[in-house]
Amino acid sequence: MNEKGLLVVISGPSGVGKGTVVKELLSRRDDLRLSVSATTREIREGEKDGVNYHYMTEKEFFDIKAEGGFIEFAEYCQNYYGTLKKEVYNLIDQGINVILEIEVKGAVNVRREHPEGVFIYILPPSFDELRARLKGRGTEADGVIEERLDKAKWEITQLDKYNYIVVNNDVSKAVDTVSSIIDAEKARMERKIEYVKENLI
Repeated sequence: MNEKGLLVVISGPSGVGKGTVVKELLSRRDDLRLSVSATTREIREGEKDGVNYHYMTEKEFFDIKAEGGFIEFAEYCQNYYGTLKKEVYNLIDQGINVILEIEVKGAVNVRREHPEGVFIYILPPSFDELRARLKGRGTEADGVIEERLDKAKWEITQLDKYNYIVVNNDVSKAVDTVSSIIDAEKARMERKIEYVKENLI
């Protein structure tokens, strides 16, 4: 029997380092894939269709949406983004664990669609540290940084939508923790019951 993979949703405030955690996870484990989102925005120089995003017209996007083909979707800066249901579930059926790195609102929609998923929120050690990391990037004005911090405060009020909280004080330790969560979730009885019935009873 081919065991199904997990849908692992990872969220966290801007600047917390979730992208770094996900990148390191993917380099360590060959049973993980990062979901490639669909988007209506123009392809940029150096990007590849099917690698960075699945690029499509608004008509193509809304046709898929009308057919219920997205697990979640959102509008951002006048472009649309969505997670393709067929692609994600094809990987899961092959026993591959799929990571979605998305915002809280998207995660809530995914939980409604796929409640058996594993929902992990990456927290900073403190807001002072998060502010320092955002400033250290040198890419945003102080006003934008404060907006991101305010958004992070709101997101933290939504933590009851997640199964796990991982504090990213040290990237390697955070990756270890997330990897351990995935292993533990794979071993849960309700996920193994069909294997037990088919092979041991």
